[in-house]
Amino acid sequence: QLPRRAPLPFGYQKPRQSPSTVAMDRLCSQVAAAAESVSPSLVAGVLAVAAVAALLLWLLRDVYTTLNIPSIKVPLTSVEAADVLDTPKFDPKAKIDKDVIPCYDPATMHTLGHVPAMSVTEVRSVIQKGKAAQKVWAKSSFAQRRKLLRVLLKFCIESQEDICRVTARDTGKLMTEGVLGEIITTCEKIHWLIDYGEHYLKPEHRRPGILAFFKAPRIEWVPVGVVGAIVPWNWPFHNLLNPVTAAVFAGNAIVVKVSEHASWSAQYHRRVLSAALDAAGAPADLVQVVTGYAEAGNAVVTQGSDKVIFVGSTQVGKKVMAAAANTLTPVVLELGGKDPVVILDDADVKSVVQVAIKAAFLNCGQNCAGGERFFVHNKVLDAFVAGVVSTVARMRQGPPLGHGPADIGCMTMPGLPEKVQELVDDAVAKGAKLLAGGKLPSREGIFYPPTVLLGVRRGMRIWEEEVFGPVMAVIGFDTDDEVVALANDCDFGLGSSVFGGQARARAICERLEAGMTNINDFATTYMCQSLPFGGVKDSGFDRFAGIEGLRGLCHPKSVSEDAVPWLMRSSLPPPWQVPFPDISFVFGTSLVTMFLGPGLLYRVKGLLSLAACFIAPALVKPAAAKKTD
Repeated sequence: QLPRRAPLPFGYQKPRQSPSTVAMDRLCSQVAAAAESVSPSLVAGVLAVAAVAALLLWLLRDVYTTLNIPSIKVPLTSVEAADVLDTPKFDPKAKIDKDVIPCYDPATMHTLGHVPAMSVTEVRSVIQKGKAAQKVWAKSSFAQRRKLLRVLLKFCIESQEDICRVTARDTGKLMTEGVLGEIITTCEKIHWLIDYGEHYLKPEHRRPGILAFFKAPRIEWVPVGVVGAIVPWNWPFHNLLNPVTAAVFAGNAIVVKVSEHASWSAQYHRRVLSAALDAAGAPADLVQVVTGYAEAGNAVVTQGSDKVIFVGSTQVGKKVMAAAANTLTPVVLELGGKDPVVILDDADVKSVVQVAIKAAFLNCGQNCAGGERFFVHNKVLDAFVAGVVSTVARMRQGPPLGHGPADIGCMTMPGLPEKVQELVDDAVAKGAKLLAGGKLPSREGIFYPPTVLLGVRRGMRIWEEEVFGPVMAVIGFDTDDEVVALANDCDFGLGSSVFGGQARARAICERLEAGMTNINDFATTYMCQSLPFGGVKDSGFDRFAGIEGLRGLCHPKSVSEDAVPWLMRSSLPPPWQVPFPDISFVFGTSLVTMFLGPGLLYRVKGLLSLAACFIAPALVKPAAAKKTD
């Protein structure tokens, strides 16, 4: 029991409370009484109303912001809008004027016109204009840069059919493939830059270390200037917008040399970019498109670009690197790939079949990070092959526009189907089994059928060479160690995929020599735009996309200043001022020992030695000078 309270002494009077205290007590009592009288349902109702009001305000703000994004209209020409063309047919063997680029539909071989092939002088002039525009744009706010990206995003959403139609005509890909590879990837990229780009380009504060504890160090991301990009033809819209959006958001100008095999669609893309720059109030020369042959590409590298991004073959990538070496221009090389797709015996084979079809045959197999080598565990090999062959047998191939439904389009470059046929014939002659396709069609257009090979092995050309076409090479295996060795037996190392139990698949991924890995999916690392894109070995080096790619478009500038200048300013201590006193060396070693010693004993020793330098400098032995002859 609690002890009884002692009685108050006789004559005790309770101290008087001040009027303010009495008033406060009365107020608290009234508030408490009011709170007790409020029902929980009323509180819940008030909170619900507040939540609804906040949601409505957010919706109104979002609608207002969206409606205030400038709209751009880029009408299609009659040829761009047509489903069926009646223009003359293009002859790939005809002599070509070096000053122009002939354009044609690879699915029907109908001509689309000509585009100028720019000279070195013209490219140099374009780069100089870019330098002038960049000086203005470098001073732009992140808000203005986001405005430009929002204009492009709005256009992409409103003009999806037009974008896909133009790229389908120029490359032979299906409209649906255009949504997957041109629209979704570009919109994901723009969204990421709008939402997170500023955060990763703001000055980043770093730790000062021990001796410089009174400093405030940081990294500032300074735009490189003019970015030169050389991009391929397989995804014309995205390959252009990908470097453009990141470069301009980082404060750069950019000059993009497009492939001669995608120069027709580049004219439409150029009109889009010009309209977007104007709508956002950006300099007209901030983004420029170069068309031409190898001479124009070399000029982008050598005529003043401050950094170069090259996406293409390993052979050409080496030439780009050699050309850039003369001016010490930094380069990003995203080169060839021969990605392995590993299917374990605990994978869901039925669902994997459709993903494998996409990995091998999307865009008629013309993907740098497409699946080329399919390593399938022998326990599920028959089921996988049966599913793939059955699906391929039902695939319809044809032109993407005006010729009925299709599941796969055509190739883009003349001569590529013949090269693919050589690889297939070589593999079959050396023991591989041809399960589907594998024969050049006798139809008009640059077509090659979806092809499945079983039993591909070392010694065949297709084991080592990048196909860049619609061929699925299937190889069986028995153990995890075996498949890792097989997958790594390749000069390329761009992407990879592993299907199976999560933990087991992750363990295999960790051992694959690749710049990117997808677990139980294909190419999703590129959908995650916060991740960098690039490879190892002959697939190149450095990265575009993601945080690393965005910051790679800037110079990292290290800055240091006093953290609290009114309290502590840096100055050279007297023992290190010229002329050096006798204690200068001992002072330095004592300072190092006191601050940087590996434990308390060293630090105490350094402190005592440092104190001796000032208290009894005569007892400090100076560093001995070496005798010279």
